[in-house]
Amino acid sequence: MTFIESVTLDVADPTAAERFYRTAFGLDSQVRLRASQAASTGFRGFTLSLTVSQPGTVDSLVNAALGAGATSLKPAAKSLWGYGGVVQAPDGTIWKVATSAKKDTGPATRQIDDIVLLLGTADVAASKRFYVDHGLVVAKSFGRMYVEFATGSGPIKLALYRRRALAKDAGVSPDGTGSHRLTIGGDAGSFSDPDGFAWEAASPVPTP
Repeated sequence: MTFIESVTLDVADPTAAERFYRTAFGLDSQVRLRASQAASTGFRGFTLSLTVSQPGTVDSLVNAALGAGATSLKPAAKSLWGYGGVVQAPDGTIWKVATSAKKDTGPATRQIDDIVLLLGTADVAASKRFYVDHGLVVAKSFGRMYVEFATGSGPIKLALYRRRALAKDAGVSPDGTGSHRLTIGGDAGSFSDPDGFAWEAASPVPTP
């Protein structure tokens, strides 16, 4: 089954970005960094979501991110589906930290259960067909609004969301131009999807 091993973010200062991601979220090999001055304005068309077990853990990660230099786009708050907040890293990447739980069941931790890459698409149905043709298997599908793929043993899940809806969920304008500043590393090969998101071949990290 197709997997996503990592995402590579194009950043102006890889050293500073690495320090942020280690301090804020404790991320290591899942997020790779590459020096780039590629032009990009406004919404880059994607977000990364960290799914955790309880509200206290959301607060722990969001507060760590803010303390490391992130900007708050949506303060952590309760909603119909659970509890979560959205921050923007100093390099411009948008991160959502969320849980479906509405109450804490234990001490807050920094444990991340899932990392989900959400791509904002102009046509979810067309992008879904494209990815199915490239070997991905649909796990969940809600019409032309949202699609989630089964991504095997990889540490990162992939989902498609309408671009405007994704921007609204992140608390930003959907307008944006230039580079996505993102490359997806997996075993589906090297290609660009209908919305210009680039994939490159990557090998899974060996299990100890």
